[in-house]
Amino acid sequence: METTKNSISFEGKKLSIQKRLLIVLGVIVTIGVFMRFINFPHNRSLLTKNKVEMQPAGLPIVMNDSLIRPLTTLLNSSLQKDLDGIIASNKKWAALASQKKMCIGLVDLRDSYNVRFARVNGNDMMYAASLPKIAVLLTATESIDQGLLEETDEVKSDMRMMIAKSDNAATTRMIDRVGLDKIAEVMQDPKYDFYDEEKGGGLWVGKRYASTGPRNGDPLKNISHGATATQVCRYYYLLAFGQLVNYERSKQMLSYLGDPMLHHKFVNTLDQVAPRAQVFRKSGSWRNYHSDSALVWGPTWRRYILVALVEDEDGEKIMRELIMEVDKKLKPKI
Repeated sequence: METTKNSISFEGKKLSIQKRLLIVLGVIVTIGVFMRFINFPHNRSLLTKNKVEMQPAGLPIVMNDSLIRPLTTLLNSSLQKDLDGIIASNKKWAALASQKKMCIGLVDLRDSYNVRFARVNGNDMMYAASLPKIAVLLTATESIDQGLLEETDEVKSDMRMMIAKSDNAATTRMIDRVGLDKIAEVMQDPKYDFYDEEKGGGLWVGKRYASTGPRNGDPLKNISHGATATQVCRYYYLLAFGQLVNYERSKQMLSYLGDPMLHHKFVNTLDQVAPRAQVFRKSGSWRNYHSDSALVWGPTWRRYILVALVEDEDGEKIMRELIMEVDKKLKPKI
């Protein structure tokens, strides 16, 4: 009888241990599936139907306004050397840069108290196709905040499609709502200074994204949809620190820019090398003109802004390779 009792007791303990192990394993698997679900770029959009309500973790960066210095005062010789080296290492890129057909801006945000900035042809304005739609986004957000534009579901939907899918019809509706003059006014507002003739121009939208309507080229180069790498970097930099309109509106703008629906250029590469990183982006393409801009916010070290404007038939390929080289250069040495 004693042997039988001991045997039963041993089996009971064994069974109890097995149950506990199964429970622990189940919890681990559940957590792993959930983390993959929220981090993988193609599934993140399933978390919520209303993208505007999403609030990116860690952004905008909370910092006393007095500590946020103008980006152009943060030019860094070490980062500049790295960026120049990346361009010089590719003969085609070097040739394009020398002809001012390749303009680049890079902002290192890994240390928010020690931001570093570098650029190549940063103040040279180029045709940027759909990238300047970020100017429409800011103007619309400012108009909403000022009570000049009603924030209806249709407006929010058009703002999202204008950015995430680069929908021209949605963009044209937004331009018609706020007006080309208002966009120019906001871009030249001293508090933003995103377009300045004395600094090479900058962000400009002077035409609807449609075949009809007036065309108001920028004062400097008569470009209808233009940008400089420096001003686009400034846009993302101020957005990252909650300085566009106000902190809450900056957060909202990040939600429109996040989870891009077009997985080409920069995003194509980031999907491969940084699937867990949040990417806030706007790109553009028309004929041989290619542009891309992204605020990359990874869970650890991968935190930077990259902007590139290129006039070349291989612009798509150049964008993919450029961000790969920049990403490798910023990766901490082990």
